[in-house]
Amino acid sequence: MIYFAVFLVGCTLSLIILGGIIFWFVLRRRNKNHSHGSDADSDSSISTNLERGALPRKFSYIELAAGTNGFANDMRLGQGGSGQVYKGSLRGLGRPVAVKRIFTESKHSESLFINEVKIISRLIHRNLVQFIGWCHEQREFLLVYEYMPNCSLDNHLFGHGEILPWNARYKIALGLALALHYLHEEAEKYCVLHRDIKSANVLLDTDFSTKLGDFGVAELVDPQSRTHTTGVVGTYGYLAPEYANEGRASKESDMFSFGVVALEIACGRMTFHDGEYHVSLVTWVWELYLAGDILQAADERLCTSFSEEEMRCLLIVGLWCTNPNYRERPKAGQVIKVLQLEAVLPELPLDMHDPVLHPLLRNKGASDSFRPSITSSLKDHGR
Repeated sequence: MIYFAVFLVGCTLSLIILGGIIFWFVLRRRNKNHSHGSDADSDSSISTNLERGALPRKFSYIELAAGTNGFANDMRLGQGGSGQVYKGSLRGLGRPVAVKRIFTESKHSESLFINEVKIISRLIHRNLVQFIGWCHEQREFLLVYEYMPNCSLDNHLFGHGEILPWNARYKIALGLALALHYLHEEAEKYCVLHRDIKSANVLLDTDFSTKLGDFGVAELVDPQSRTHTTGVVGTYGYLAPEYANEGRASKESDMFSFGVVALEIACGRMTFHDGEYHVSLVTWVWELYLAGDILQAADERLCTSFSEEEMRCLLIVGLWCTNPNYRERPKAGQVIKVLQLEAVLPELPLDMHDPVLHPLLRNKGASDSFRPSITSSLKDHGR
């Protein structure tokens, strides 16, 4: 009996030692493979990182290349600062899609890709572009979205798209305000700062419903934080002064950009264009407001086919949101109530654009010469 017990103990110890040796070899091999990883390992690592969340479908590169005819030029819908967008048709979906191909030459391409996927996959709202899926293979960064048949807002306001009637324009402005209210106040436990609100990023569905897109430079921030200091990204003409000059991104800086878009919708004019005697859109509308003649800013192509009450409302909301003092800008929820004619229009202070009261305006010349691209910088917070 004693010999049997000794034999049993010996066998148990041998099994423990053998198991330890096998575990050590497996661990060593895994670490060795990790330290000598190839580009394929990097692709796998990024894919694994993204797959940990509850994300939409992962596509293969072969699927997306075939669905866009090899990313043919005649399938290209447009190009932004971070990549090109192609129309595609994918088997099994039964509808066209838009495939965004991020420029891989940029040193921020991986950060832009991961940032956009991780943020947009958390968001579901009728006024945001629907995210369908993603792909990271063969050193390519690809994003798949629903296809927008009426392209982007800027194409209709300043390009060759059809001239939008007033009711469609007002609906688009309201939809954009609803999208921002969701991002700032209702998106899970975080506040999402878009940081690149502009007409080119407002896409239009079949019935000209607003679909806000391009979240490559968006950020998730603590909703209790008033401002967030970061690298300046965005598009010249849409940047709030405190953001352009000091890098202070906030809900209010997003609302400034919304205000510029609202004025573009009402006036049918770009916020800026090159020219020696160019007056910014905000300044031009503000001077008409001071003169008591703000309806003169209305897009001439509309003739008189618009509601004067709604036109006045949208123009004043645009000026309200572009107040140089960010503390005086409204929240998206306040804008929604005013646009829905459920709240009275604000009384704007007549000294709102006085550079003596707003020191950031004194640097206007410096900021005018600074034109950051929409992907000029992106902070990588260990992603």
